[in-house]
Amino acid sequence: MEHKTITSPRRSKRRPDSVVALIAHDAKKVDIVMFASQHIETLSQCVLVATGATGSMIADNTGMQVKLMLAGPDGGDLQIGGLIASGEIDMVIFFRDALTAQPHEPDISALLRVCDVHNVPLATNPASGHMLLRYLEHQLGSLRPAA
Repeated sequence: MEHKTITSPRRSKRRPDSVVALIAHDAKKVDIVMFASQHIETLSQCVLVATGATGSMIADNTGMQVKLMLAGPDGGDLQIGGLIASGEIDMVIFFRDALTAQPHEPDISALLRVCDVHNVPLATNPASGHMLLRYLEHQLGSLRPAA
């Protein structure tokens, strides 16, 4: 059996900023706003992309700029999945409501799958989100010029 490695296409020039996608189901929107507020110093150094209502709430409550996609049920999850597949997203933080059935579950599954296929880190709860952002803080710190 042969092992096949799939890599995401990347732009020829390295982006100076990390691109982080932020998504949350309705029952988790307050949690992701609080999470973004806790990590405002790190996230404000990144390009943020989010599904409609989630991104609007984060922007309104933190003052950070967020590129808005459609709402998740209207195709926003798939839009973000397309950005992942084209190598334009570095990390996804998706606070899921695991206790409520979602009408657009196939889109959610596709988003999770594309993260796996293209080796994009994915956090689905605050604990894993904090870990990813700690790593990102370390990476950003190592990229800063010495004072």
